[in-house]
Amino acid sequence: MKDFQCLAIFTYPFEYFVLKLKLEDASLRHYFQNETLVGLLPLSSVAFGGIRLMVHPSDLQKAKQIIDSLNDKSSPLRIV
Repeated sequence: MKDFQCLAIFTYPFEYFVLKLKLEDASLRHYFQNETLVGLLPLSSVAFGGIRLMVHPSDLQKAKQIIDSLNDKSSPLRIV
């Protein structure tokens, strides 16, 4: 897991829920660092550096495409 790269940082779990489902559907190797910790102590998210989306380098390009598609203004599933 040390080779994984940080692709995005979120403050709260609701901000990336749809993205998480899309990444799992595409079978991309990823994990959300600090996800459980922030879930237990939500007001301390900033102190922990937020929730980091960590993606395997070989899946990085596809993950970026998924994020870009969700950030498109015409997408009904925009990332907060």
